[in-house]
Amino acid sequence: MATGGTGFSDVVHDLISVQYHALKGGREYEQYIRDANEEGQPEIADFFRTVLEQDAERAVACHRYLSRLSGHAPAGSIVR
Repeated sequence: MATGGTGFSDVVHDLISVQYHALKGGREYEQYIRDANEEGQPEIADFFRTVLEQDAERAVACHRYLSRLSGHAPAGSIVR
């Protein structure tokens, strides 16, 4: 099991990284949706909504995998 100098396995680090970026992107996509709507581009706003939903699903999946790897049940529910 490689640790990359962090003390965590590479897989754990990778999952945390993907989860972080998925959650961070969600905040940015909300602004992208507003921008598209303000410019009268509903199709593009829908595209950004799809990307937002996919990232939310990705973050939830990472949470589940991390919980499984740590040997704990997922703590609470994730609010979308």
